[in-house]
Amino acid sequence: STSTSWTAPGGMGERESRVQSGENKMVTLNVDFMDAVFGTNKEFEVSRYEACETCTGSGVAPGSKPRTCATCGGKGQVVTVMRTPLGQLQQVQTCPDCEGAGKTFEKCSACAGQGRKRGSRRISLRIPPGIDSGQRLRVRGEGDAGIRGGSKGDLFVQINVQSHPEFRREGATIHSDAKISYLDAILGKQIKVKTVDGLVDMKVPKGTQPETTLVMRNRGIPILGGKDNRGDHHVHVKVVIPKEMSEDEQKLLEQIRVLQEESSTAKK
Repeated sequence: STSTSWTAPGGMGERESRVQSGENKMVTLNVDFMDAVFGTNKEFEVSRYEACETCTGSGVAPGSKPRTCATCGGKGQVVTVMRTPLGQLQQVQTCPDCEGAGKTFEKCSACAGQGRKRGSRRISLRIPPGIDSGQRLRVRGEGDAGIRGGSKGDLFVQINVQSHPEFRREGATIHSDAKISYLDAILGKQIKVKTVDGLVDMKVPKGTQPETTLVMRNRGIPILGGKDNRGDHHVHVKVVIPKEMSEDEQKLLEQIRVLQEESSTAKK
């Protein structure tokens, strides 16, 4: 915190006092996966110090008159004498009662002279598209109120993006799985894939191997601060092999295997 000179309001005369800036506050905010992708407005409550309404943040009781400090006699400093083997040692310190002002005021009873009280405030915050877990947003002037009229601190909002049941995130890239039958993997097929933009058609090429990754460009997360730039969506193909099949299916597959063996022998 910082210290600065402070002038008492209401014609009470100048008073050098301990005015301290308010502390910064840190809160964690949970954000839905889709809201982190496209951005949203969030409202949340923050517990913090608020300026005292009774004394308007000054810490001085309304209507009180300044008095010469009885502890230091108006000098703002006190002298203590210490006895040492080498003689007496004088030490000058800031007066603890008037805090160097030389004058004292009646403290505000509502805030015990601090100029601030515990309270809370509802904050409205814009979450930008593409925000990710671990990133922080800074809201200036929404931290704790200062002591005796000091400036407010800032509010830092730590983002925690919640997981999604189907999508996985890696930076600006989205990952998801797509299950296809072994026949579709062999013959190829147009399938519908769920993306953050909704269902999108995707072509599965002939002869697609298990665990193949197919990429859909610009279907990922918006790049934070980038104009209309987005990451990609990676679709990991899972080929489903049936454990059971009908007699007709088995006969057809056996015929195909014979054809493959004959083809392979002919090529040799």
